[in-house]
Amino acid sequence: MAPREKILVAMSGGVDSSVAALLLKQQGHDLVGAYMKNWINEDNIIGHCPWMQDIEDARAVCDRLGIEFRVVNLMQEYRERVVAYLLDGYRRGLTPNPDIMCNREIKFGVFLQWARDHGFGAVATGHYARRTSLDDGSFALIEGADKNKDQSYFLALLSQAQLADARFPIGHIPKPELRRLAAEAGLPNAAKKDSQGICFIGEVKMQDFLRQYVPDHPGPIVRATDGQTVGTHPGLHYYTLGQRKGIGVPSNTDNKAYVVTGKRAADNALLVAFDAADAPGLFQTEVRVHSLQWNAAPVTAPRRLEGRVRYRDPRVSIEFIPEGGDTARVRFDEPQRGLASGQILAIHDGERLLGGGVYV
Repeated sequence: MAPREKILVAMSGGVDSSVAALLLKQQGHDLVGAYMKNWINEDNIIGHCPWMQDIEDARAVCDRLGIEFRVVNLMQEYRERVVAYLLDGYRRGLTPNPDIMCNREIKFGVFLQWARDHGFGAVATGHYARRTSLDDGSFALIEGADKNKDQSYFLALLSQAQLADARFPIGHIPKPELRRLAAEAGLPNAAKKDSQGICFIGEVKMQDFLRQYVPDHPGPIVRATDGQTVGTHPGLHYYTLGQRKGIGVPSNTDNKAYVVTGKRAADNALLVAFDAADAPGLFQTEVRVHSLQWNAAPVTAPRRLEGRVRYRDPRVSIEFIPEGGDTARVRFDEPQRGLASGQILAIHDGERLLGGGVYV
């Protein structure tokens, strides 16, 4: 039996975090549920983030479980650490990952510090991931048991210190079983649909969100194979490497579609080619990563490992070659498609997530 802990549960209003609280309650822990108020769409962007309903759903679950509920206002920190990172990345032609940054900087950053300051020993979330104890007193981060729902990728930039105070109560449970547990316990959101995307964007497309904050900067769309201009674009920040849809250039007479293969800062050109294995710049066998963060012992010598190049992609075999500091070269056994600068490579040893880095 695990020792009784005082745990702050990050309650999103969804079923995953609700069952996380349910299981911890059944295990006898001292719990408080907390909704992180990160964004309220005060800029009147088209669409909405249903934060008020989410708060009420989270409160109703806590009432059902008989635990205290709080709202923790992290709007300023979220704007400074996540939204600013997102917008700065797009302005510089990168493809940032706000979900991963939110976990590192907010959930297991300022929210975890808030928990510590208020006497809690740990923060629990509804992530599909597992945390196991090692013989040396440290902790390993393992993929969720339900491979269709595994969310370990979004935890790739956590440190060992953050992992030590993290709890992932549902990481061993398949999603259908989780729904059943929620219904049996009479949780009011047992049938609530899973949320999609990032809360502060809500139902708005990323392009519509960016249009509110990053000025358009039109330029040519250039075919990478022969340098021919085939159209114009409103701004490089609207596109990412490997993108097929929404480029604004029609397919050719053979019904071949264009794909984004690069961005050229010198003349503000968006590079495209027909979507094929030989499209220049689309596939890569070697990349560099920076800003490496480890939750395990840092890898300091060349080593055969595995990498997850993006969420939902399977792990692939890599040769990891440290370059010193927080950078490394990564060689893939098989060419990888559309690795956009600013995105995250998760570094694995089998199911164990060791850390991650940012594509240069």
